[in-house]
Amino acid sequence: MKTLSRYFVIALIALLATSVARAVQPDEMLKDPQLEARARAISAELRCLVCQNQSIDDSNADLAHDLRVLVRDRIMAGDDDAAVMDYLVQRYGEYVLLRPRFSLGNALLWAAGPVALFGGLIVIWFTTRETRMRKERPLTETEEARVEAIIARSLRDH
Repeated sequence: MKTLSRYFVIALIALLATSVARAVQPDEMLKDPQLEARARAISAELRCLVCQNQSIDDSNADLAHDLRVLVRDRIMAGDDDAAVMDYLVQRYGEYVLLRPRFSLGNALLWAAGPVALFGGLIVIWFTTRETRMRKERPLTETEEARVEAIIARSLRDH
């Protein structure tokens, strides 16, 4: 059993070590450290289109490499960060963004979670309120008389 746990720990350390490594290759990097920092910041916001929820900065996929090079080409061409992002969104769609922009088109999607949570809380509140009211309400005189009549009849019949 100790051997199994030892292998598990080694595998976990290897997995964590690889998840921290960046995929950016030295030949992709820009000579100017400020421009490279901009490229890294933009790359961290862009989704690898063939990986599952991984930035192009973290992905080893060929398409991620192409996107990293494209980001650096746009920066070298003089585009500001917003222009680079707009270019990539126009070319690949909003799916390329790890954090989609808020727009009227996706407002329903953004609002669905809070609206569902609020609606659920209202339903819970009304349900518990109704249950509490049912428990706390005493019988009316008419209801008490009917109950006593039912009990008397059942005792007489047995």
